[in-house]
This record gives sequence, C-alpha cells and structure tokens, in this order.
Amino acid sequence: MKQWFLCKVKYQKEDENGRLKSVTEPYLVDAVSFTEAETRIYEEMGERVRGEFMITGISKSKIIDVFNYEDIDIWFKCKVVYYVAEESGKEKKIVNQMIVTAHNVKEAYDRIYESLNNMLVSFQVPEVIESPIIEVFNYAGEVTPEEEEEILDN
Repeated sequence: MKQWFLCKVKYQKEDENGRLKSVTEPYLVDAVSFTEAETRIYEEMGERVRGEFMITGISKSKIIDVFNYEDIDIWFKCKVVYYVAEESGKEKKIVNQMIVTAHNVKEAYDRIYESLNNMLVSFQVPEVIESPIIEVFNYAGEVTPEEEEEILDN
C-alpha cells in the first residue's frame, strides 16, 4: 500500500540578495517504503538542486490524500473528521490529514469540500493551516500489486 513520506532536505539556496544560505525544507513523497522514498527524493532533488544536498530525515506522514490545483503552489494541511457506524451500532470517529493547494485558508477549506463532495458520509473540516511543505512528488508510474508486495517483502 502506498504511503506519503515527509522528507527533509538540506542544501544551499540563494536568497533575494544573491547570497547562499543553508536551508532545510520539507517535501512530500509518495512511496511504498522508506527505501523507495529515499531513492525518489534523491532523484527529484538531484534534478532541482545545484550543488550538494543532504537528506536529513524521512518519516511516515499522517497525510492520506493530496489535492493539487495547478493555479498555486502553497500547500495547506486540513484535518477532516467523519463518523462511521461500527458493527456494534456505535459511531467511530475518523480523523484524517489531507493537503490541498490554495491561495488562502478559505480557498483551501472550499477546495477540500469540493474534492470530498462525493463521500458517502458527512464530514467536517475543523482545522486548515498553511503547511511548510515545498513540493509534493506523486508517483508517476503504475505499481502492480505483485511489484508492491515484492517491494514490501524486501
């Protein structure tokens, strides 16, 4: 099963005055394992960063879905809450984290509702905050269930 991994990358970045400064920035990578996430972030950053860079951390993210609108590259993290009925008849509260691109908090809120309007259960979005994530690297290819199982076994 694919997972989102938060990868922190340290490198030299030119500031508005033309001086190089050391920055550590978070990126989100879609992968099935830590190993694949590391490989993918090295590939992606190798194409984007001039000079050396270092991966300072990789961790599993609680983000379960990403909604990318092409008009802006500012990411907002949204907490989405809904309830599902269990076999016992009780309701179980489900809390998920999702991110969406938007110009501001209100637009992020509206876009999450727009993106989730096909859910069969009602939901709430009690929290929307700007995320420090710089870029999201979605897996472009298709992984067959057999390939996914092989990756997880290794």
